[in-house]
Amino acid sequence: MTPRRASRQIVVGDDRVGRVAIGGGLAAGHPMARAGSGGLEAPPSEIAPVTVQTMTAGYTHAIDKCVAEIHKLTAAGADIVRVAVPEKKDTEALKEILAQTTVPIVADVHFHFKRALEAVEAGVHKIRLNPGNINDRAQVIEVIQACKDANLPIRVGVNEGSIIERRDKQKRAKELGAMFSEHKNGYLLAIMIAKLEEYLDIFYEQDFHDIAISAKSMDATMVIDAYTEISKRFNHPLHLGVTHAGPKETGCIRSVVALGTLLANGIGDTIRISYANDPIYEVQDGLELLYTLGLRERKGAELIACPTCGRIQVDLFSLVQEVRAKLESDIQVPMKVAVMGCVVNGPGEAEGADVAVFAGDRRGIIYVQGEKVANVNEDEILDRLLKECLAFQDAVRAGAAKLGEKKVDIVPPDPLGELGSGWEKMAAERIKGADLTIGQS
Repeated sequence: MTPRRASRQIVVGDDRVGRVAIGGGLAAGHPMARAGSGGLEAPPSEIAPVTVQTMTAGYTHAIDKCVAEIHKLTAAGADIVRVAVPEKKDTEALKEILAQTTVPIVADVHFHFKRALEAVEAGVHKIRLNPGNINDRAQVIEVIQACKDANLPIRVGVNEGSIIERRDKQKRAKELGAMFSEHKNGYLLAIMIAKLEEYLDIFYEQDFHDIAISAKSMDATMVIDAYTEISKRFNHPLHLGVTHAGPKETGCIRSVVALGTLLANGIGDTIRISYANDPIYEVQDGLELLYTLGLRERKGAELIACPTCGRIQVDLFSLVQEVRAKLESDIQVPMKVAVMGCVVNGPGEAEGADVAVFAGDRRGIIYVQGEKVANVNEDEILDRLLKECLAFQDAVRAGAAKLGEKKVDIVPPDPLGELGSGWEKMAAERIKGADLTIGQS
């Protein structure tokens, strides 16, 4: 893992819903927004944890449904929620929505700058602008001044699908394209960077620097290239995402490839995984990505389980789903729970987990931090495993146990004896009709 890239920190939220920091590591008042300024003093603020964002799927003007959806996404772990405001009736709904929600809200503005002004007046916590469809200089300045007066940050979001090249920038874009000729999408990448530079110059002229940047595409390699190049040119925090990623089944791969690569290389301060599905999955998968990379402290249990294999002797797949559902609802401490289907990898995984079960012939042996606590029938595994998880959670909270602490080394059990029929029967089955000696070299 590469250390996180430093940036100018922005803050989203207020005293009522809380304040969420994005990025950090550079002086907030430093006038140089672009990279390469050099000579900076030691960072005055820590880099904030990477945050997870999502966007409501329903109409913002449907206030009750919008509020209910925001509550659901907040409960799932979203740090920031964005809402669309394409019409005035949407911005008119914002005051009531803001009064009923407990998470920072971002207004997603396209095409009409007045929606941004109305959202600021309503008390929204951040504005998102798209240079591709709000590009009138006077209008942009008006939004900047409104946000400056209200002390609100702005995300400048460039999407591949909405970039419009201006005729007077064609020559410059071609020149930049030559610089990126080694990239598969060098010309498009050049237009993105040119558009950002042109747009951000308006902000800098107004002495406005509370900015986050995004440059999304549906092409994972394009996303990686775009954010890598942008991270070299600007010191603003970066909002990562793959736009039009598709359904969850394929979109998760497309998104994790791009975002995981960037985050592992220290690039990215806030993320949104985008699916053509319930946005709660965007939150869940975004958090899991950050947990996996060690960029956020896990909340709740980490579940590991066997893949498909012919050694499994219990209904492992149903068991894993049942365990997952129980852990999500009942366990809050970040314990590691292993559900393994046989004795080949089971002992090793059980040693590395806080609570573990590995199965044999319709039975399961349950361990807590390497110490065997039960040997139960298949139909008892779920209840006993959950019981041990709850007991371990209580012990951690009481200070009687520590996460990740192994008490004993596990000796792999007789794979058929303790779980079924014994070494002798297994040996007999192996040596029928053969002159073999079991257990000798």
